[in-house]
Amino acid sequence: MARIFKTHLLLLALGLLTLSGCNKDESDPPKFDTEDLTGPVFPIGVEGPATDSLGNLYAMNYGRSGTIGKITPSGDTSLFVSLLPGSHGNGLRFDSRGDMVVADQRNRQLLKVKTSSRSVRVFARNDRMHEPNDIAITDNDICFISAPDFPTGSGQIWRLLPSGQLSLLTDTLGAVNGIEVSPDNRSLYFSETNTGKVWKYELSPSGDIRNPELLNTFEDHALDGMRCDETGNFWLCVWNKGKIMYLSPSGELLRTVRTHGTRAANIAFGGPNGKTLYVTVQDRKRIEYFKTQSRGRSYLLWRR
Repeated sequence: MARIFKTHLLLLALGLLTLSGCNKDESDPPKFDTEDLTGPVFPIGVEGPATDSLGNLYAMNYGRSGTIGKITPSGDTSLFVSLLPGSHGNGLRFDSRGDMVVADQRNRQLLKVKTSSRSVRVFARNDRMHEPNDIAITDNDICFISAPDFPTGSGQIWRLLPSGQLSLLTDTLGAVNGIEVSPDNRSLYFSETNTGKVWKYELSPSGDIRNPELLNTFEDHALDGMRCDETGNFWLCVWNKGKIMYLSPSGELLRTVRTHGTRAANIAFGGPNGKTLYVTVQDRKRIEYFKTQSRGRSYLLWRR
């Protein structure tokens, strides 16, 4: 009788656990790994986050299209500069002088913003370029620009020298989007939005690319911006899934971070020690952030 009684108690306990688990799944809010840095102050396509040497964050389309906003480490926001009339900025990188290189998505050109005077000029242009999207930069100021053509699912990578010379490196890709240089400047990583593929090129000191290598494929993932940390691993935004993936140099998935919004577009390292990752979240029109264990390559680039 005692054995039967204990069996009934055990079954009852299991049933309560199961019921508790069902209720938890249905009623508990989803868990997120990020917090809000700003409010919804980027109404149209917040993009291109980058930090300066003082730790201030900059991002595209503050208040309206064609602007760059400035965000202090404490989250205070302000208009930094308006771009040229008709411009719509996307990617943004700081060069070794502290000036900005901006991908003008609408006009197939690269802009240069002199930060001391906030002056804006056309730095390079080519009518063969698809929409310039994101930018990566080496420690000798060579820029690489992803230029996807989303309607056709094709894409290009362009090289921009410090002199302003712009040249096409390849036009045989999918809709290339996120792009980044490894900490040793020997690899160029990029993602294709339409295929879910992550690739790597060998990179020469002069900015030539060779030996493409497919690292991984994430089906049904619209891949977007990426940035390396000091270890050589890199973070990659998934625009349609509300998450950011942490990958090894070989493309192995190491960790996933969930954002509050679905459309995580791009990322930048910053904060007091370079271990904060800022995320531009387009459907929420704001910037979220989370802490990491390693400093960002871009954070360290001009602090050597």
